[in-house]
Amino acid sequence: MTDQPDSVTDPALDGIDEGRRLIRLGGDNGLSLADRLAERFHRLTWRTPLHALRLKGRYPLKLIAVPEDPVLGDIPRGTMLLEGLLSFRGEARDIETLDLAKPLPGPFADYFHSFAWLRDLSTVATRARGAPIAEYLMGLWLTAYADTPGGIAWRPDLWGRRILFWTAHAPLILSSSDLVYRSKVLNALARGALHLDRSADKVPAGAPRIAAWCGVVAAGLLIPGGDPRRAFGEAGLLRALGTGLFDDGGSVSRSPAMLLDSIQLLTLLQDSYLARNLALPEPVATTLTRMVAALLGVTHGDLGLSSWQGGGPASETQVAAVIEASGVRTRPLRQARDWGYQRLAAASSVLIVDAAPPPVARLVEGGCASTLAFEFSDGPARLVVNCGGARAGIAQLPPAMVEGLRSTAAHSTLTIADSNSTAIHADGTLGRGVAEVELSRQESEAASRIEASHDGYVRRWGFVHRRQLMLTGDGRELRGEDALLPKGSKRRLGLSLFAIRFHLGAGVQVSPTADGLGAILRLPGGAIWQFRCRGGALVVEDSVWIDADGRPVATQQLMITGEAAAGGASVSWALKKA
Repeated sequence: MTDQPDSVTDPALDGIDEGRRLIRLGGDNGLSLADRLAERFHRLTWRTPLHALRLKGRYPLKLIAVPEDPVLGDIPRGTMLLEGLLSFRGEARDIETLDLAKPLPGPFADYFHSFAWLRDLSTVATRARGAPIAEYLMGLWLTAYADTPGGIAWRPDLWGRRILFWTAHAPLILSSSDLVYRSKVLNALARGALHLDRSADKVPAGAPRIAAWCGVVAAGLLIPGGDPRRAFGEAGLLRALGTGLFDDGGSVSRSPAMLLDSIQLLTLLQDSYLARNLALPEPVATTLTRMVAALLGVTHGDLGLSSWQGGGPASETQVAAVIEASGVRTRPLRQARDWGYQRLAAASSVLIVDAAPPPVARLVEGGCASTLAFEFSDGPARLVVNCGGARAGIAQLPPAMVEGLRSTAAHSTLTIADSNSTAIHADGTLGRGVAEVELSRQESEAASRIEASHDGYVRRWGFVHRRQLMLTGDGRELRGEDALLPKGSKRRLGLSLFAIRFHLGAGVQVSPTADGLGAILRLPGGAIWQFRCRGGALVVEDSVWIDADGRPVATQQLMITGEAAAGGASVSWALKKA
């Protein structure tokens, strides 16, 4: 994978603004008490007689068209379904003994209620073999939830996904000759669409709201008499894209995994239009192009995702499949002005830097304190990574470990006294810390250079963290400098301990040099990189990396430690390909 495309829809997306700029955080407050009470009250209204009346109406006898699902599912999960097991991120349930009276665990519950498992099943099974399994699980769901609005099963974002998957995989769930069962499925579909009409705007901005409005539009396209709903849904979808994405196409969650999910949603919706011989509305198609460019900007040389904001390193196969299905051809966005990732690429080397504050707390929970961290790869091999996976790990990960994966120390950047550059609250939201990031970027044939600083340590420690990174034009050397610069009224009389971490990719072998200032790094493919530092003591410690399946992989990290006096400190380091 290179940064040169076959075609580019919008060349301006890839422009580089050289010089300095200031990025400010929009606020560190989560949802207000009034917002939380309003959301809870809205959910309570789902069980009222008035809402029940709103869900009544003419139910469809059939769908106008059946779209294709353009993305292949997960083969191992599909195979387990054929064996009678519903599985997701380390959780597994025997479908014959599945008890829906008991609450299902978090991510597994979303997987089940969204019916995303239909994609996995259809990937490995013929219609004749898959339909009995799909209809059995559908029957369980209808009995438990179809007639009683409320709870997770009626969450608007899950209804949006459910409509997309039910319609795309209608042959699996509507093959039965049982007319009563078929009527129940279609009636539930219609009731879900009516529920979404009034609730799609009530879910959090980002992928959840986009999912809800995609469901409204799909229902308008595929349920008879849906033209008014389609027009209403398209207007709502444009609002959801406006609040859920930055102008450059990045997600407001600053999570590449959530952006990938949003692209999948629009790709599914696009096939609902195609099933009606219609095209995706031009404003949505333009936004989709920007989203794909932003996503490509945070991929490594193998097209796998880098790990940011709790997401895991989605595999190159998954990313490639989604991009292929979208039909978009564009180059990676090298400088994301809003969602904050900077990309430097030369020869086989790719550097991705988080050069912005964390996501705003009121827009997302579970964010990470990763400002000024970076990932670095040589071809398909990841050399420096972030631990990642706080939102994407398997269910067996201990809660304390999940919270630790969100910390600054779990990212390849500097920490002071192992504290976070942005506070992580017990309720999962982010608090005070990084409010401003200053960024400067220069480009030349000889090298690309980024200088950035953040104020996350000013209030507590009286230091600004400044990081300078330079990647040579041949991609064979990455030089860096991390400095703590005094600022603000806070002045500590003693020394402040700091550590600069470089979490290494899976399979990278480390051999420290005798002088304690360097290491030889052998990559899985055989390439050798040399690491040298000055201004601190280098140690090698254990680390962990959450892989594409959400499983922890034992790895190592290079860590430079030192002490900063009141006047600050500076450490320089370099990675050079042998």
